Amino acid sequence: MPSSFASSSFTPPFTASGRSALVQAPPWHYAGWLVNVAFEFDAALGAALVPPELGNATGQGCVHFADWQACGDDGHELLDPVYAQYRETIVVLEIAPPQGKDTRFHCPLIYVDQDISMLRGWLQGWPKKIGRTWVTRSLPLIHPAAAPLSAGSRLGASLSVKERRLVDARVTLTGEKAARLGFLSAPAVGAIGWPDLTQPQRPAVPRFLRADIIDRVEPGWTAGIASLHFHEHPVEELASLGEVRATAASAGWMGITVRGALAA
Repeated sequence: MPSSFASSSFTPPFTASGRSALVQAPPWHYAGWLVNVAFEFDAALGAALVPPELGNATGQGCVHFADWQACGDDGHELLDPVYAQYRETIVVLEIAPPQGKDTRFHCPLIYVDQDISMLRGWLQGWPKKIGRTWVTRSLPLIHPAAAPLSAGSRLGASLSVKERRLVDARVTLTGEKAARLGFLSAPAVGAIGWPDLTQPQRPAVPRFLRADIIDRVEPGWTAGIASLHFHEHPVEELASLGEVRATAASAGWMGITVRGALAA
């Protein structure tokens, strides 16, 4: 039976004011620091993580380690940064889609440390789970601890999930300009789908979406040479890609606005 309760909430919890909703309606504005590591793997192993409806893995992928700050139009989160800041690790695999469409990426795995970001991701098709990301920041100082965006600076990044290390990466910057990598270079497609507990024997049917991104700001990316390792995990399936080899890396800042999602 439909509820007569008048709620202004975009997501649960549903209250009359909507103030307690975990996520407010878009647009959502993001600005962040990213360390990106492109890699290659055995394309045949990508079938374990790429739905056949989207196409086939090409054997190329990228891991993005991101330190984000996000807000809505009124920017209130910036005054209470526990609601604005989070870190995440994004894994995307390049796919050659059927029917002659442009190459794009699929995101099979992504890990975040903030519940707000997790729900925003699910609504866009990013399959987020809780994980702990650590990534070296670059600061605008000439100082041993600042890791400036210049040749020779060394950056590290790691991801742990349920107290187990899942990803390690190291990058040494070359100081050269870098091309866009991973989801920075082409649309990324993810899956959204919810089971119906009135029919618990039936699994969710995924629907494929990509974020509707506008107002992109990038000052440019600094190239690097990287190493990358995926660890075995009792649940997480990243290591199913087998041995990986880092092929390119970059670091820098970017800003984007998400105003919704589009069908893949």
